[in-house]
Amino acid sequence: MRITTRAVSVALLAPLALAACSSSDPGDGGEGGTTDAGACEPSDGAVELEFTSWIPGIEGVVDVWNEENPDIQVSVQTGPNGNGGTYQNFFNQLEAGNAPDLGQIEYDALPNFRVQDGLENIGVCEDVAAAQDQFVDWTWAQASLGEEGALYGVPQDTGPMAMFYRSDLFEENGIEVPTTWDEFATAAEQVRETGGYITNFSQADINQFAGFVWQANGSWFANDGEAWTVDLDSPESMEVAAYWDDLIERDLVSTYPGWTTEWDNAYNSGEVWSWNSAVWGANSIATGAPDTAGSWSVAPSPQWGEGEQSAGNWGGSTIAVLKGSEHLYEASQFALWLNTSEEALTMLNEEANLYPATTAGLELPVLSEGVEFYGDQAIYDVFAEASTQVSADFVWGPTMTQVYNDVSDGFAGAISGSGTLPEALTAAESSTVAALEAQAIPVAE
Repeated sequence: MRITTRAVSVALLAPLALAACSSSDPGDGGEGGTTDAGACEPSDGAVELEFTSWIPGIEGVVDVWNEENPDIQVSVQTGPNGNGGTYQNFFNQLEAGNAPDLGQIEYDALPNFRVQDGLENIGVCEDVAAAQDQFVDWTWAQASLGEEGALYGVPQDTGPMAMFYRSDLFEENGIEVPTTWDEFATAAEQVRETGGYITNFSQADINQFAGFVWQANGSWFANDGEAWTVDLDSPESMEVAAYWDDLIERDLVSTYPGWTTEWDNAYNSGEVWSWNSAVWGANSIATGAPDTAGSWSVAPSPQWGEGEQSAGNWGGSTIAVLKGSEHLYEASQFALWLNTSEEALTMLNEEANLYPATTAGLELPVLSEGVEFYGDQAIYDVFAEASTQVSADFVWGPTMTQVYNDVSDGFAGAISGSGTLPEALTAAESSTVAALEAQAIPVAE
C-alpha cells in the first residue's frame, strides 16, 4: 500500500532536516522545533497510554508492564504492518489530533514521519539519553536521524544479515561455502551444473537489495540540514546491481516472487540452496521448507572484498512517541522497558522472533541455544557478530514507499528482459527526486 503524505513546505522542512541540524529554539515547543526538555517530566496522578503495534503476542508483554506499573497503564491496539495500513492510520490520526501516544515505526519509515513533524524527540528525556550505551551503535544512529541529542524512537529489533545455506547439498556436491561474492558467483555456476540454483533473486525484496548496498558501504540518501541528496545510483549501488544483473542474465539464480508458494517449494524441494537474509529469515525457512529440517546451516554473508567484515541489515523497528502525546515521560519509560528489560526482550523473541537492538539482548540465554532445524547450530551467534558489523552510515529517505515501488517495478522489468537492474536504479533516482520536489522537500543540486 502506498503511503499518501501531506505536502511539506520548504519553510517547515528547514528546521526538520535530518542530519546534524539545529532547530531555532530548543524550548519553543512549536512546529518544527525540538521538544522542550522540560516536557519530559512525570505527570501528576495515574496515566493511561495508548500504543499501536503489529507485533504478534505484544498484548502479553504489555500485560506484564501493566501488572508491575499500576500508575502507568498501557492499552495496546494491534493492526496490519506499517505499510499495510498502520502508517497511513498514524498520518490520519496525527492530522486529526488523536494519534496514540506510542507507535511501532520501522527505521526506514522514521524520516517520513520526521519531515511531517509527527514525532516527539524523546532524546530530551534524561533516562532515554542515558540508555544510549545499552544499544548497538548503528541502531541509535538510525533512530536519531543524525540529529545531535535527539532520538525519535527507542530501537526495538534489528535484522542483521547472514547466509542460510543447505550445508548437506554443498557438502554432497563438493562445493565450498563461499566467503566472498566472487566465490559466490563461482559457486553459483557449480550449483547450476547440478540443476539447482544457489539462491533466489526476488524483485519485490528491495529491502534485501538495500541490505546488500548497506554491506558494500553505500547509502541511498544524505541530508546536510538544508536539502536531501538522492544517490540510488551511487557507485556502490551500481556495483551491487551489476553483480546481480550478471547472475540473472546467466540464469545462475532463480527469480521466484518472494513469499509465495513457488518460493517455498523451491526451497523445500532443494531447487534453491541458500538465502542471504536477516535473522528473522530463520523462521521463514523453517515454516516454508519443513521437509529440509536439519539440513541447513548459517554462515556470515559473503564479503565484497577479501578479508572484510561487513554486514547489511534488513528490517527492524523502533517504538516512537507520536506528536501530541501529553505524557512524554511515561511513554518513554514504557518504550525503554519494552526494549531493554530482559523479561520483555525474552518474551518478544519467544512470541515474535524479534532480535533485540540492545547489546545485552544479543546475549539472552534463549539466543545462545542450538536450533534443531539448523542441525542444532547456535545460529544466533552468527547474527550477533553480524550485528556489530553493520555500518551506522546508511541513510533512509522520506519517501521510501515510493522508492520501493519504483525500484521493484524496474527490477521486475529487468527480470522479464526489459532493461537492467542498474538502469532501474537510475530511473528510480529520477522518480524519487520528482517525488520529493512534488512535496516541496528540498533536493540538493
